[in-house]
Amino acid sequence: MNCTIHRAGALAFTLLLASCAGTPAARHSEAARQDPARLAAQAQPFEAFMRHASTIDASFSGPAEVNQGLATGAAYEPRALASGMIAYAALAALEEPRFVSGVRAAARKDRGLAQRLAARPDLAVSLPGAPAAAARASAALWRQGDALGSGGRQVKSAAYSIQRQAWARAKVADPQGRLQRVKADAVYRPADGDRALLLRAVAQGGARSGARGPVIQRALALAALDVLGQSARGAALASEPKSGMCLRLAKLDFHQCLSAAGPYYEDIYCLGQHAMIDPGQCVKSAAEGRS
Repeated sequence: MNCTIHRAGALAFTLLLASCAGTPAARHSEAARQDPARLAAQAQPFEAFMRHASTIDASFSGPAEVNQGLATGAAYEPRALASGMIAYAALAALEEPRFVSGVRAAARKDRGLAQRLAARPDLAVSLPGAPAAAARASAALWRQGDALGSGGRQVKSAAYSIQRQAWARAKVADPQGRLQRVKADAVYRPADGDRALLLRAVAQGGARSGARGPVIQRALALAALDVLGQSARGAALASEPKSGMCLRLAKLDFHQCLSAAGPYYEDIYCLGQHAMIDPGQCVKSAAEGRS
């Protein structure tokens, strides 16, 4: 394997080392740093859902396109999306070299740092380089939430304009079967290229200033624990009550909306509002520190 390292950011460098296991030095690096790959695996369902759902085509031409949109908008499990959101923000924080070096320097002075971060993730915002890492993490989440919400507004708008077409006013065929299929679609199905697209997304950079709420705090703590090789201590940090509840309510509202929908244009409304705008706002609130 060609192990040439391209300029893809600190995270991409670390993950590429894990793939270049043919030399003793590479095997040593892989043994010492498995955690970024674990964070990436945890973040993949989040990035994949946001990427696919944000690009749902609002130019529906018939029931088949509506059903495909519903399947795409349903393809997440709220707990997995919530934990993936935190892991995604953690990966973005790891792109900040001042934070990575600052965590290592802090750990040399404080041997109990990992234990304290696991118990008090809010302490992560005071680590060296944390403001820059938090700004990266916040920007990364904001981009994802904003893209999903923007796509959702286009789909919601189509629910009104498309009512001029006869097929959109027709009653949904087998509404109960459609609802059950939507509920069954709530799962992440890995696809080739997901890892590369995740790395590209978190490496985009950018910064957002402002309050650092619990999601960003947990993301920084997870990133710091990863740097210290103590990721196992952060298992409890991969969830946050308010953002998790926000995503669960969005999915519940999606199902309830579909259960009450009649014609196809109402399905389109449910998709735009509750499968796209609502979860997008959950992610943006997490980025803003309002979760």
